[in-house]
Amino acid sequence: MSAEPRHDRASGDDEPVEELSYMAASRELDGIVEFFEKSEVDVDQLVTRLERATAIVDELDRRIRRTRTQVEELVPKLEAAGRTAAAQDTTAGDDVRAGSGDGQSASRLASPEEGTTDGETLPF
Repeated sequence: MSAEPRHDRASGDDEPVEELSYMAASRELDGIVEFFEKSEVDVDQLVTRLERATAIVDELDRRIRRTRTQVEELVPKLEAAGRTAAAQDTTAGDDVRAGSGDGQSASRLASPEEGTTDGETLPF
């Protein structure tokens, strides 16, 4: 008896497609494609492998569509957060350059107990 090579066996056929990782499903699909590319196809496994390949393709397509939808929802939120952060950085920079907003210097924010005078500035 000779051992059958791994790529000739239906590896992972007993594991539900939904439970396979994306990479595991992709590898299994590659093995099935390899099976069909052989010059001599085992007729007993033909339909079983074709059904498994179809189930894997359907599952991977579903995952890709779901991921695309999630990305399309998240990207605008990320862009908006980036614009908000940039606007806050710009506004904060304007406040520091302009003083406290009432025409006074930034040193006015320090308390007299800390030994600051009107000529000193804060370290931030």
